[in-house]
Order: sequence, then C-alpha cells, then structure tokens
Amino acid sequence: MGAKTFLLFFRPLQRLPLSFHYKCGKAVGWIASELLHYRRDVVTMNLSRCFPELDYKQVRALRKDFYKHFGELFAEAMWFGGTDRDPAKIRKTGIAKVTNAPMLTGALSRGDVMLLCSHFGNWELTSGLLEAMRGEDGTLPVTPDKPKVVYKRLRSPFWDDFLRENRTAPLPPDYGGYLESSQILRYALSHRGERNLYIFPVDQYPYRGAAYCTVPSFMNQETRFMTGAAALSRKLHMSVLYMSFDRKERGHYEVTFREVCEDASKMGTEDIVRVYAGMLEEDIRRNPFNYLWSHRRWKKPGDAPSPAKKAAANSATASVRQQ
Repeated sequence: MGAKTFLLFFRPLQRLPLSFHYKCGKAVGWIASELLHYRRDVVTMNLSRCFPELDYKQVRALRKDFYKHFGELFAEAMWFGGTDRDPAKIRKTGIAKVTNAPMLTGALSRGDVMLLCSHFGNWELTSGLLEAMRGEDGTLPVTPDKPKVVYKRLRSPFWDDFLRENRTAPLPPDYGGYLESSQILRYALSHRGERNLYIFPVDQYPYRGAAYCTVPSFMNQETRFMTGAAALSRKLHMSVLYMSFDRKERGHYEVTFREVCEDASKMGTEDIVRVYAGMLEEDIRRNPFNYLWSHRRWKKPGDAPSPAKKAAANSATASVRQQ
C-alpha cells in the first residue's frame, strides 16, 4: 500500500481534535520509553555527556521529560496532517505564535533569506508557521510560494512519501517548495533574487559525503555541523536568520527569529555555523527536554569528549541504567 492510499484511510483519524491526539501521544511516549526502550541508551548517553553537572536522578528526570515531549511531538505531527481541509486550525488553536514576523519580512525585503533551524521544538509544524502569521485582516507577511523547506530523502519510499504529504498538508496542492537537499543548490541558483525563504535544518550529524566543520564546544563536546546552508548563503549573499522554536506549554510554541548576519558573504562559512550553534545551545540549555535527544549526533572519535569527560559521562550513564 502506497503512502497516499494509506492516508485516505488515515486522514479521518488525523482530523480528530488535538486533545484526542495528546491522549494518544501520552501513551506513545510511555511505550517508547518504558516498554520499547526506544533509543533510551542513546538519550541517556547524550544527556549525560551534554550535562555532566547533573547526577543520575536529574538525568533520569530529564529523560522522562524528553519522552513525554516526544509523545507530544508525535501527537502534534499526526494532528497537523489533518489540517489539509482547514489550515486555519493552526491559527485558531494557537499552537504556534511568531513573536517577531517583521524581522523576517524585513530580511526578505533585501533578498533571499536562509533560515537555519534544528530539531528543537516541533520542526514538523514548520510549514504551518505561515498560517500562524496571518493577520486579523487575513493578510500574510510572506506569500505562500516563497518558503522553501529543505529535507533529506529517507531510505523508505513509503515513509518519505508519508512525511511529505503530512508536512505539506496545510499548503496548496501545487506547492513546489518541498526540496530535497541534493536539489537545493541548483534550485537556489536558478531562482536567485526572487526573495525566497530557505528553511534549512542543520543540526543533524553530517550525512556521508556532506561538507562539515567542527564546532570546538557545542554542549560540552566537539561537534560536526553540516556547512551546506552556510556556504550557499555566502555564495548568494543571503541574509541568515536563526529560528527558535520554544515550547512554552503543551500545545503552545513560541517562534522567534534572530539575525545571524545581514549579508552572509561578509562572514566565513564556519563563523556562520558557530554563531548558529551558539544560539542553538542557548535554547537547549534554557529548555533541554525540548530537543531531539534520540539522534546519534556524536559518532566519530573527533566528535567525542575528552577521555576524562567520556569516563565521567559513561559512569553517569551506567548509574542511570542501574536505577
């Protein structure tokens, strides 16, 4: 069964109220953590290494909060896919509030914009932010054709198609801005100067063959970040913004844009990445459970902490497992 055929049967369930999905999400979070132990060792190791000042009880408490949030992410993403008939639901629920839309529109008035984002908050709601910014008079700060969302194709065709349909649910049927990462360079060059908004996640561990730089200290560890977005923004003289997607309470996120640079050509590629990484770390430390800790972001020896820090982190991880 293809993803589109599956969604014909799945959509009615997605259109149920958000409160229903949160009840399901609570069960999903508990099952993932306590029953399936879904990537629990990875989560524990990441938290222990990034917050070496925490004892095992504090790490366990933070891990519990993460899985609770993980269930909420699942619930919100499923509900989001059911907004295809009524995208105004995004605004009516108040699930996302943009605090400073004028910064975004101001940057777009100068030319193309690179919007750097991460797995902080609920990135699955990104294509709904435009609707969240609609004014009371019905106007939008950015026309629907301008945002271009960059993604990495999944190995499974089914899940790749499913996520594409789910993530673009509130957008027009002819939306052509969902761009695979391998297409982004050619697309940006051929559409240069059209004042497009490129939404680019860059906190994932670099894919094989991807260009990267090493940030000396991100969350207490040497960390590799992909540099494709920064390099492209430099080449095309884009403004670069950082998007903070902060969770204030269940069902309510606050989105704030921060300027990395007005003209990326005047900064080095690695400098752009390091400024971005600093902003992301500020967000994570302020609201740590709001980050996706289940990913392996530190895989290579060069990304690992020093032997002393590694020993301390492993000791903390072992202590948590024993409790």
